Amino acid sequence: MGRKVMSKDELLDKKEELISQYKQVQRRSRKLPVLTKKEKKALGIGKDEGRVVLKHARVSSRKAKLVIDLIRNKDIDEAYAILKYTPRNAASLLEKMLKSAESNAVNNNGMDRSNLYVAEAYATEGPTLKRIQPRAQGRAFRIRKRTSHLTLVLREKA
Repeated sequence: MGRKVMSKDELLDKKEELISQYKQVQRRSRKLPVLTKKEKKALGIGKDEGRVVLKHARVSSRKAKLVIDLIRNKDIDEAYAILKYTPRNAASLLEKMLKSAESNAVNNNGMDRSNLYVAEAYATEGPTLKRIQPRAQGRAFRIRKRTSHLTLVLREKA
């Protein structure tokens, strides 16, 4: 059912071919299989970015997208300034994520902080927590506490 995970030697033999395939934009119908962490590390994919993912954040994806749209494609210092003065709950979460992504880029991948910008930022819907609100005459209304998965990617300007 699953696919065979390639060994490190096989990956290094096909490195150029695989990297060129995964760099190209793919159609949904012809998507390539997802690489494992070991495969990405052997190929060196992800060494040109600082990435951070926050799962199950207690903010709806619609509300998070409003803040994310403000910082997408901005320099890192400008993004910090926008997030600091944005009066929304998602702004504080994204500020922490930006700090973490910056640390990942600078410390793990040796990138220059002054050239970093927010290359990708998106929010997808997470699981919804369902709660009950008691109402009159024995009825109950449903409360949906929505969650989201937030992703932030920093890259260096070319």
